[in-house]
Amino acid sequence: MYLGDTEVFRTSTAEPTAAGIVWSYIKDMSPYNALWNEPQKLIFDLGNQITDIYNGSFTATLTATFSHSGNVKTADVIMPISGQKSDSNSPSAFTVPSDNTTVQYKIPSSASRAVVSISACGQSTEEFWWSNVFSSDTKTFSGTLSGYSPFREVQLYIDGVLAGVAWPFPIIFTGGVTPVFWRPVVGIDAFDLRQPEIDISPFLPLITDGQDHSFEIKVVGLDLSADGSATLSKSVGSNWVVTGNIFIYLDGNDVSSSSRAIRDSSRVPVLDAAAPKISVSRNLNQNSAKKNESLSYSILVERTLTIKSSDISWSQNLSYSNHNLLNQQGLDQVTHQSTSGVNTVTQNGQSSHVSFEYPLTVITTTHSAADESTIDAQMKRGLTIETTNVTGISTYTMSAGPSFLRNRQWGNAHYISKADGNSTSFGDTTTTLECEAEGKPYSRNVRAVNGSIAHDIPGVPSQPSQAVL
Repeated sequence: MYLGDTEVFRTSTAEPTAAGIVWSYIKDMSPYNALWNEPQKLIFDLGNQITDIYNGSFTATLTATFSHSGNVKTADVIMPISGQKSDSNSPSAFTVPSDNTTVQYKIPSSASRAVVSISACGQSTEEFWWSNVFSSDTKTFSGTLSGYSPFREVQLYIDGVLAGVAWPFPIIFTGGVTPVFWRPVVGIDAFDLRQPEIDISPFLPLITDGQDHSFEIKVVGLDLSADGSATLSKSVGSNWVVTGNIFIYLDGNDVSSSSRAIRDSSRVPVLDAAAPKISVSRNLNQNSAKKNESLSYSILVERTLTIKSSDISWSQNLSYSNHNLLNQQGLDQVTHQSTSGVNTVTQNGQSSHVSFEYPLTVITTTHSAADESTIDAQMKRGLTIETTNVTGISTYTMSAGPSFLRNRQWGNAHYISKADGNSTSFGDTTTTLECEAEGKPYSRNVRAVNGSIAHDIPGVPSQPSQAVL
């Protein structure tokens, strides 16, 4: 969903059933108050595939509710990092790597704080990027695997200088891994994709000079060298859907660009953004017939980044690990991945932190015979976010002030496809949620079994069974 050229909501669809699908979602749009204050062209783009088999249509109803209560300070100006196609009534998302994502803006001289939010998710060969192999291994088994490794980094550049990164949450849309996981529940965040934030306030002394400055978003993976070492790739597969928003807070003291340049000449930011530390291992096994039987690979990545001006700093401390095993000539796969980090803003001796953790385990086992094929899958994943404070209403935590979120999801699925065209499936998925925002706690435990809700209980979430994985 876009207001003009600005993306304000990224969502997806529910898993279809024979009885049809109906779903609703409520989202706080307060971070975009600066846009709601003026007339906007609203563009809602929810693609649909129509074929001889998939022939359903849908209707979307959007309702906006406005309130003066509970108002929180929000950005005064919002500038989109997007394709800016609203004049042609089109969505403005970039498609990476094919599109040039660079935009140019003059930043108001009275800007006192600036935060960039980034929307990015993989599609096509990048939808399950966390299970990808190194590009040199894409032909290891029959068929073609997706490459550039299972690591992804979304980068923000200002005037060609790295300003911060986002390590994406592994979204699994409905239908992902096996469809029976997602009836009638959906994967974590699938109905509302979070937008990680990068505080670019340390750059304000440089970019509030009245001149145009460039903002660019890149998505990279890893390339494996002949000596077994890995470096950040120059590109990724097809494709990532990407936009960004620059949220600017004004101090009300507009000054000329020349005065700003003189005042800020001693406040040029200092950057410490060394290349990430990357370690990898890889092992390919063959059977007695010299045919590739299994491929295992592990990746560890650590990155630290700090950008300081005289009165504010932005720092990131990130850690990633991934262990993948493909066996039975690529038919089975085991993925264990963990992403964690802390982003910190320090101003006038006061620091605010946003910490996160994304654990993920997915196991798929495939058996094929003349009359039928089966897929057994197991899944365990999570999303934990804790913050001491944020500027305005965060597009990442989706709240203002200190907050805590712990979301967990686990399940088993079994799918049988028969040669006569019939198929059967079974799924059992549990989702738990614990959160606290604005001093209000909330928790919920929902279990769906074979397409129906087995229980939906508010209260303390249960722990996953040790037998799940």
